[in-house]
Amino acid sequence: MKALVLLSGGIDSPVAMYELIQDGWDVAALHMDNRPFTDDTYIEKVKMLVEQVEKVTGRTIPLYVADHGRNQTTIARKLSEDGEATTRGLQCVLCKRQMYRTAEAIAREVGAHAIATGESLGQVASQTMHNLAVEDDAISFPMVRPLLGLDKEDIIEVARRIGTFEVSTIPSLCCSILPDRPATHSSLDRVLPYEEQIGAGELLKVSMANLKGPAESRDA
Repeated sequence: MKALVLLSGGIDSPVAMYELIQDGWDVAALHMDNRPFTDDTYIEKVKMLVEQVEKVTGRTIPLYVADHGRNQTTIARKLSEDGEATTRGLQCVLCKRQMYRTAEAIAREVGAHAIATGESLGQVASQTMHNLAVEDDAISFPMVRPLLGLDKEDIIEVARRIGTFEVSTIPSLCCSILPDRPATHSSLDRVLPYEEQIGAGELLKVSMANLKGPAESRDA
């Protein structure tokens, strides 16, 4: 079995990737490049994390990098037109849905059987059961969340043991487009009308057109 792991540069996703490998999965990694809402440090961290997991597992892990910053800009602009803070709060959910669409397209291209994330319940606003259900609805592809029920301290313990914690905690610009009050109980009724206006299909085409494969992403 093969999984495409969404690798953010934080603490959780490299641990999820490591755990999948320990469970016998083949993996490839996908980083959604959020610049200009993050900085260049994130790209370097992701490459270092892949190299560290390769080192401790003896595996070769292909890394793909897809442009996501312009998606974030488009989503934020459309939500801001409404003028309501609660509408702006849908940014994280719409962001995740678009990330999953890109991941699904790449997963199919590379022959993966599932998309994997480092999400665990309740750590950030978008990681509630309501939001996860809405986010998963964006695609028709299996999702694997090996850390879903784990405590943060347990995840950190594994990260320290495998040598990724030090890399993940290198100071870098966190996502600067986050809304002040992210939605925690989103619904398809609220999300889908905005998604239609945003043009999710066109955003996917642009992300795929600018996709960097393993050789390019290591040099990015």
